[in-house]
Amino acid sequence: MKKRILTMLGLAAVMVVAAGGAMAAETSQTVVGAAIAKSANVFQSVRTIVFVIGGFGLVGLAVQAIFGKVKWPWFGALAVGLGVLAAAGAIISYATGDNITTGNNTGGYNDTFSRDTSSRDGINWK
Repeated sequence: MKKRILTMLGLAAVMVVAAGGAMAAETSQTVVGAAIAKSANVFQSVRTIVFVIGGFGLVGLAVQAIFGKVKWPWFGALAVGLGVLAAAGAIISYATGDNITTGNNTGGYNDTFSRDTSSRDGINWK
């Protein structure tokens, strides 16, 4: 009986905290808009971490493939996977037809294949 009461109290506390956050988010934007912006921020942060770890993995797999410890297709698969991750923002924006604005209002997922429009050579790369 104590376990059920504690479970119900914990669930009620989580709901109160979630409802408070949702009500605060509704004052500035919709709940769905806040969820999309937060998921875009998480996506960008996780993508950066995966790029760092994947870069070390590429170097490690290349060295091992040179010495014949692993097969070259493993190296190629990791390289293609990192390429797909780099293009994921552009793919999502193309599929949805909309730019997802993040918390810092940069607009879009900022795929790694685009350059800033204020480049020094004056060419619009986007």
